Amino acid sequence: MSEDTRSELYAELAAVGPYGTHPGHALITMVEPHPGHEYAYNRWYEDDHYYAGAMAMPWMQAGRRWVATRDLQLLRYPEKSAIAQPVTAGCYLSTYWITAGRYDDHMRWTVAVNKRLNRDARVYHDRTHVLTAFQNHEATVYRDGAAGPRDVHALDHPYAGLVLQVVEADTPEQRAPLLQWLRTRHLPKRLAGSPAALVTVFSPTPLPGDRMTYVKQVEGVETRLTLLWFLQTDPRECWDPHFTALDVAVTESGLGRVELVAPFIPTVPGTDTYVDRLR
Repeated sequence: MSEDTRSELYAELAAVGPYGTHPGHALITMVEPHPGHEYAYNRWYEDDHYYAGAMAMPWMQAGRRWVATRDLQLLRYPEKSAIAQPVTAGCYLSTYWITAGRYDDHMRWTVAVNKRLNRDARVYHDRTHVLTAFQNHEATVYRDGAAGPRDVHALDHPYAGLVLQVVEADTPEQRAPLLQWLRTRHLPKRLAGSPAALVTVFSPTPLPGDRMTYVKQVEGVETRLTLLWFLQTDPRECWDPHFTALDVAVTESGLGRVELVAPFIPTVPGTDTYVDRLR
């Protein structure tokens, strides 16, 4: 006898609620496999968790994995980061878009699925979550205006690299002015003539109380902003001068500070490409 999957409910659920294409939320997770577990972790994540723990879930509309080889890790700054200790920690980054207005629905599903995966021994524990947070979309700034892919396409378009930037406002009250400065002044100026086609800006949300215990609670919920720069060029080919002084500009604004600037390149799904270049 087949298992009862309550199929009759699916038609009811599909008929109600938001179902647009705008990526209103994101899951951004930077993870460090424990030494000696790099290959096993990569195969588990690509073969199982990327799908069963993410893409197969309702309202998760796009995803992409990124990797920082050792030479990319050594480009990161600041050396004393509130995000990564040491700053080179977190060689894999996964990014996912979630449909606007479907955050609560997705969260209820993902918590339940990950509890089930853990119970069924389908969670790889020899890893450390350096930065894992669900996030709300705050802004997208484009280099070329209306030309080119939109943010909804960013995880499917073949971008050559990504830069993760985490910015911290000095106080919760300063985050809104910091976001306004980034959106209207800083990012348009830095994007002009750069290899980055767009930047998405997100603010982290607290993880639910019934989250998995191996994922720590999100810090900086009221003060932090997470930026994703999507590059048309390998970050190693354009790091200087485009990405070497992002911290200086933010500090000079008087609105906050940069806690991490970290470049990545896309993984090659279904392969162990780059795994031997992480250390």
